[in-house]
Amino acid sequence: MVGTNNPSDPVITAPPLETAYTQWLREEEVPKHKGSWADLNAVAVEPWKRLGCLGAYVNLAEQESLDAYVAEIPAGGKTHPARHLYEEAIYVLRGQGATTVWYDGMPKQTFEWQEGSLFSPPLNCWRQHFNGEGNQSTRFVSITTAPHTINLFRDKKFIYDNPFVFSSRYQADHDYFSGAGLQKTYTLPDSPGRHRKVWKTNVIPDVLHFENLTDHSRGMYAPGAALSVHFNLAENTMGGHIADQKPGYYKKAHRHGPGAHLIILRGTGYSLQWLEGQPRERVDWKPGIVFSPPDMWYHNHLVTGKEPARLLAELRRSDRVRGRRPGDPKGIRARVQKKWRHGADAASDLPRLRDSGSVTAAKREPIRRTEGEVKYETDAGPVRPKWQSSQ
Repeated sequence: MVGTNNPSDPVITAPPLETAYTQWLREEEVPKHKGSWADLNAVAVEPWKRLGCLGAYVNLAEQESLDAYVAEIPAGGKTHPARHLYEEAIYVLRGQGATTVWYDGMPKQTFEWQEGSLFSPPLNCWRQHFNGEGNQSTRFVSITTAPHTINLFRDKKFIYDNPFVFSSRYQADHDYFSGAGLQKTYTLPDSPGRHRKVWKTNVIPDVLHFENLTDHSRGMYAPGAALSVHFNLAENTMGGHIADQKPGYYKKAHRHGPGAHLIILRGTGYSLQWLEGQPRERVDWKPGIVFSPPDMWYHNHLVTGKEPARLLAELRRSDRVRGRRPGDPKGIRARVQKKWRHGADAASDLPRLRDSGSVTAAKREPIRRTEGEVKYETDAGPVRPKWQSSQ
């Protein structure tokens, strides 16, 4: 049959596109939280047949690169053993317990965790989580590469029932989950002359009090305004960083591909996000908030409390993979950095905001200038733009 442009022809409405991941997500039969942010401590959870605990998915920013789920294990309970071909990084929100991991034919290893622990079971290992509390539940959030993996292979048996052993990633070494780490320095291929220090480990026992942070402003903050450390867990392609940001400062606006998840560990403040040429949105945050900006939306982070904020970021990039887009020999970061240098975060692009709820479109108002400086009002006093160093 040949189609025509005749107005009398019947109109056929196609159903919404369903990817392999969205189909799998529907079959999981647990709540799904959408949007650009969520309160991980308040996300409603329901019985999860596959894992044998309570759970919910957190699918942010309308993207299928990385996702997140919240799992809650009742007092004295445990999850079902599980293995899969996607990576995950687990951050413990509440409680304490232990996890046992193993490959078929290898001895089992068990390590303990507590609130603030960050770890990653090795790829395709069996893993089972135990609640060590006898009188309260434990809760954790996991950031995973499930969307990418499921859309790539489109076969649940291959993903969940695959006996392959990734011996290059895990060999049941006795100190694998000891919390020990090694700092390595890498040259960034898309930024000649620049290097990145990465903390390579498999477990960070307490991210809340992790001290291996250094001044890492690199033009993103005012000098001395922030400390940070990049990390890579379990030889994953996912990577991340921990950052301490002083009150009264903000991180310069930036953008990148989809999937990055930012978890607020300590402090209060807000993030602005916007698509170039569109109104800005404001996301207020406190400990437990997770925020994920949409693909190539500008965003920055401002600390308004009286104490420094600690932020944990997970994204699909590490020393193992430095992606570049086709036709972009210098890499996406080079183009974005050029945009920053030409005013993407100039004073006029960071308006003062009028509160009207936890997420609100930013209203541009006149910038108050004092003796040649630009200041922004916060609960902790003026926010200093990154080009103004602290006095």
